[in-house]
Amino acid sequence: MQVSASIFKAYDVRGVVPSTLDERVAEALGLAFGTVARQQGEGTVAVGRDGRLSGPALSAALIRGLVAAGIDVIDVGVVTTPMLYFAAATLCRSGIQVTGSHNPKDYNGFKMVLGGRAIYGDDIQALRKLIETDGGARAEGGRVRNVSVAAPYRDRIVGDVKLARPMKIVVDSGNGVAGASAPALFRALGCEVIELFSEVDGNFPNHHPDPSKPENLRDVIRTLAETDAELGLAFDGDGDRLGIVTKEGNNIFPDRQMVLFSQDVLSRVPGGNIIFDVKCSQRLGPAIEAAGGVPHIYKTGHSLIKARMKELDSPLGGEMSGHIFFKERWFGFDDGTYAGARLLEIVSRHPDANAVLNGLPTSHSTPELNVACAEGEPHAVVKTLVEIARFDAPAKVSTIDGVRVDWPDGFGLIRASNTTPVLVLRFEGHTPEALHRIEAAMLDLLKRAKPDAVVGASAH
Repeated sequence: MQVSASIFKAYDVRGVVPSTLDERVAEALGLAFGTVARQQGEGTVAVGRDGRLSGPALSAALIRGLVAAGIDVIDVGVVTTPMLYFAAATLCRSGIQVTGSHNPKDYNGFKMVLGGRAIYGDDIQALRKLIETDGGARAEGGRVRNVSVAAPYRDRIVGDVKLARPMKIVVDSGNGVAGASAPALFRALGCEVIELFSEVDGNFPNHHPDPSKPENLRDVIRTLAETDAELGLAFDGDGDRLGIVTKEGNNIFPDRQMVLFSQDVLSRVPGGNIIFDVKCSQRLGPAIEAAGGVPHIYKTGHSLIKARMKELDSPLGGEMSGHIFFKERWFGFDDGTYAGARLLEIVSRHPDANAVLNGLPTSHSTPELNVACAEGEPHAVVKTLVEIARFDAPAKVSTIDGVRVDWPDGFGLIRASNTTPVLVLRFEGHTPEALHRIEAAMLDLLKRAKPDAVVGASAH
């Protein structure tokens, strides 16, 4: 079967509906995934979908393919991606979420868990080859069951997380699927909730559901200014990432969130290995050490971080993109709602939640910047950068994921995105002067490898 190779990404399958992704592709993916699952002794697969307009048709087609492979399908319906992960952790060991995450509304895709492991890289390419060679194996005995995980998921969190005092919060779901579950869950924890855009609507009529972009937090910031709510929480389209906004309208970026979460987790897991990606602040590692933990910097990518956490038996991991992974007291998958609950548990112990958040270590930094490239070019540029990156001491060069150079007063990063044909850049300095110096040094390096590089704002 002919299928667009471009939809098979590093961590998921994702494309534009219907030009590169349609029901035919979804059904073929179901048959291929079901075939591999059965080969690995996995006879049951949970399926969920977010609120995108193409979700019902793609989900139905995916399920047809899984059933044709002889799979017992548990259809959990319209859920956040973390709720699908919850189903794949409690009802079975494998699952597929039909989701376009934070991409534009005409996108959709599939995030996959097989045998308790988020699949990525070669495993996803193996599914592509199976589809292209019509290698899926049909089998009898497949069936579909409809199961709701809403109550068990809510009860598991409400039974675990305890707020020291009631809090009034703003929750902006951006018309993403988190709106169907997150506000009610926070109320069950004892919060008074001012809801923004909770109606699940795949047209995203108010703003795009991506809290990593400042323009998508304007409504939260305005509502915090106009009401007596203490904090704002904002979710992405499929509910696996969290944005946190203070009363004053400051965005608490995920690497600063990780300082707070690390201090809390390490109070119960002393000496724990804490994993974070190369885009995170230079301030994070020392904060983890000061709290009695062992910091581990690793490659960007939610599947990669989860795999590394398993290797090191890590209680906590996080990415600058907003994926936070709790293994301590939870299942190790990324979940915006659960991260929000754990945040509220911590700050509710203090009379002034905003003082806690504003007191977290900070630096001067750029947002994530992108350099557009031709398809396949980013990794070639990075290969050249790795070869030519030479800096005098005390600079330290890391090539675990692109080129990251750490100075005593900040860092610079240039890496290849695994999802789109761009270079990803980020610069941080302890002072504005350090930031400008580091940015200039890194851009000079970049121009040597790619003289025509044009730096722009990140598209995602």
